[in-house]
Amino acid sequence: MARLRPVLACLLLLTAPLVAERAAAQSILQGGLIEEIRIEGTQRIDPQTVRSYMAVDPGDSFDPLALDESLKQIFATGLFADVTLRREANTLVVDVVENPIINRIAFEGNDDLEDDELESEIELRPRVVYTRTRVQNDVQRILDLYRRNGRFAARVEPKIIRLPQNRVDLVFEINEGEVTGIKSVNFIGNREFSDGTLRSEISTSESAWYRFLSTSDTYDPDRLNFDRELLRRFYLSEGYADFRVISVVAELDEDRSGFIVTFTVEEGPRYAFGAVDLTTTLKNLDVDQLRSELEAEPGDTYDATAVEEDVDALTDVVGNLGYAFVDVRPRTRRDRENLTIDITYDIQEGPKVFVERIDIEGNTRTLDRVIRREFRLVEGDAFNASKLRRSRQRIENLGFFRSVNVEQEPGSAPDRSVVKVEVEEQSTGEITVGAGLSSAVGPLGNIQLRERNLLGAGQDLRLAFTLSGASSELDLSFTEPYFLERPIAAGFDLFRTTREFEESDFDLERIGFGLRAGYDLTERTRHVVRYRLENQEITDVGDDASFLIRSEEGQTLRSIVGQDLTWDRRDSRFDPRNGFLVGMSNEFAGVGGDVTFLRNTVEGAYYQPLFEGFTLKLAGEVGYMFGIGEDTRVADRFFIGGESFRGFEPGGAGPRDTSSDDALGGNAYYKGTVEVAFPLGLPEEFEIRGRFFTDIGASFDADSDAAVVEDSSMPRISIGPGLSWRSPFGPLRIDLGFPIVKEDFDQEQLLSFSFGTQF
Repeated sequence: MARLRPVLACLLLLTAPLVAERAAAQSILQGGLIEEIRIEGTQRIDPQTVRSYMAVDPGDSFDPLALDESLKQIFATGLFADVTLRREANTLVVDVVENPIINRIAFEGNDDLEDDELESEIELRPRVVYTRTRVQNDVQRILDLYRRNGRFAARVEPKIIRLPQNRVDLVFEINEGEVTGIKSVNFIGNREFSDGTLRSEISTSESAWYRFLSTSDTYDPDRLNFDRELLRRFYLSEGYADFRVISVVAELDEDRSGFIVTFTVEEGPRYAFGAVDLTTTLKNLDVDQLRSELEAEPGDTYDATAVEEDVDALTDVVGNLGYAFVDVRPRTRRDRENLTIDITYDIQEGPKVFVERIDIEGNTRTLDRVIRREFRLVEGDAFNASKLRRSRQRIENLGFFRSVNVEQEPGSAPDRSVVKVEVEEQSTGEITVGAGLSSAVGPLGNIQLRERNLLGAGQDLRLAFTLSGASSELDLSFTEPYFLERPIAAGFDLFRTTREFEESDFDLERIGFGLRAGYDLTERTRHVVRYRLENQEITDVGDDASFLIRSEEGQTLRSIVGQDLTWDRRDSRFDPRNGFLVGMSNEFAGVGGDVTFLRNTVEGAYYQPLFEGFTLKLAGEVGYMFGIGEDTRVADRFFIGGESFRGFEPGGAGPRDTSSDDALGGNAYYKGTVEVAFPLGLPEEFEIRGRFFTDIGASFDADSDAAVVEDSSMPRISIGPGLSWRSPFGPLRIDLGFPIVKEDFDQEQLLSFSFGTQF
């Protein structure tokens, strides 16, 4: 203790002046009454504005607590860089230093993000008071924006340029840095599926040179959260009902050039469907009649997606039977010992809620009725969640909106509901230039002008011109999707086409117009009726062409009515992997005109996944036509070959004139295809798939006694490999066809290909 006394004495000597100074300062602002408050240092701000923020007035005492509160309130305005209080006799002097006013805001060094994007992100604006806090907040907002765009190495430094009259220019100097990509995506805990399989199921991709047109390889925390859900859906569709994502960790590597993303998962066992049953308390509802609507079957691998589809299907079917308020709930019972999940679809009467109102927002150009007619619900209907989901999908399918958000909100009463629709419009006008190459028509190019939402009424107007080595086409078309306010897509076409039939040694020109109307019989079935009036002219017939072709040289008028019926259950129109398509087409020529015939075709295709990445395609089509009171003409017949029958030239697998070797086409044809498509082990982003195919078919029955014709209905068969690539520059398709069964007069073609792009 004795040793500490000298130390304590020294501390008292050092701190005594500070304590005395503070006490003196407090004594200055203590005691007596405030006779006057004087504001000094203001330039733009009225002194009375400063007075309004103070907690004391003349006549109040010099109370330190009230003065301290006044100081805090003045600082809190953000108008001043410094504020001091002092006492002169009985006058309180408030000395302020005003923050400058921002004259201009500029950005330097930004190439990846435009000024407009950055300006919309920050809160500071010209003619706003400058404060360091606001600037730092805006710096953080800019950094957050760059990080959302995958640039975690971005740096932002604010600089000010002082101007007269206490004004400043604010400059954000930006070093954007390199895009912070995904170096690797790893999985821990996955035993049943490889890392490559799981990478193909998520939206985040590893960085690679070929992803220059994609942003999926940049780090995005929101995308990783979405990937958790994608993994969960994938595993649930494969029967892993206990699956969970334990964690998702993204770490920057040592040089901060990329992220290493690690998903830790727990797969659990694989389940199968056990018993699948239906129960209901609805009167007069026979659940046995509903079993055919179920996809889930006992013994199949458990699939949560199939359960959701069953709920939607049952809701629709029961609703169509007259039960307006339906609530279908799948109740599950998990047997962990036998690894089965029993499903019972409990069909009950749902809450009696009606649609009170449908509110639509965000459509500045598109008319309300264009959106409302896509709804499967109208005001006054019983609320149905399944129909609401389908309505949202139909609005999205219009292609008029960048985003569509449909929500249910409480109405004016407990049994009333308001459906709120928020849309964000996007451009629907298109100017398209295309180029390509095909073994059938040679090099080609096209120009198309199109407006898919004409005057906001949902109408489609298109003008297209295509020119290739063997053909040209000019087409003007217009479609009204809701003709006479009914769900009928009606329209017309004006066209002029020319084509060189090299296989038959003549040119064909078609000029005319068409009328059409299509409507949905069901969600998956569509019917189209059409009429076409065209003038056909056969010209440039070769001197050594078939006598039959030379006899048809000149003009003929065709008046044709037809119909198409299509049932489409494919999962994709562009790259189907599952489902089927069935179609039938009929045409009758003879409602006026110079030619009379009846032409019929039926086609179908079935797609079935075999195992991971492999798809089996079984397809077939047949056609038959006949003249009424006359022979059919060459230009109207069926030609197969080229892209339609690989291994043979266009028109190469059909009737042929023995003297001129010209293809004459047939009145009948059939064709079948067995094809297996498979991945090539390349990254999924390439979208390159290989295939092996077998084509079988023939065109026959030339229906002519005017020439010696080689004709046979015996099947021709070709086999071979192929390649498809949905490249960034357009779809590419290459096939090598090897005929193994053919006739002597058939014309072979080893390679068929097509490549096209639009930009």
